[in-house]
Amino acid sequence: MKASVKWTDGRQFIAESGSGHSVVIDGPPDHGGRNTGPRPMEMLLMGMGACTSFDVLEILEKSRAPVTDCVASLEAERADTVPSVFTKIHVHFTVTGKGLKEKQVARAVELSAEKYCSASIMLVKGGVEMTHSFTIVEE
Repeated sequence: MKASVKWTDGRQFIAESGSGHSVVIDGPPDHGGRNTGPRPMEMLLMGMGACTSFDVLEILEKSRAPVTDCVASLEAERADTVPSVFTKIHVHFTVTGKGLKEKQVARAVELSAEKYCSASIMLVKGGVEMTHSFTIVEE
């Protein structure tokens, strides 16, 4: 896997993935940015959320669960001192579908957290306290 991050000006960067997709990353004005994109740590949190969501959906689809929507809401706490690493992250999944079984959704979340989500597992191994919850919405 490869990526490049090119500085444009201030604290703005254009990040390009090895697969050719680009995103603007920027800092807040009080740190020289213009607020034109997410902060680097926000990108890390969003990437982890997408990674675990990818797993949950794939696991549910393989078990033929009738999922029509899935939203992962993430809340993170960071250390007060530099480096301001994540100390806690909570992921709450809102999974929508017809006749979804609580046991299936719980198992998908658990498997992602403990076995499949590379981003989550890497953060946990780095000392981040990670918790998960879910709500099922009947369509």
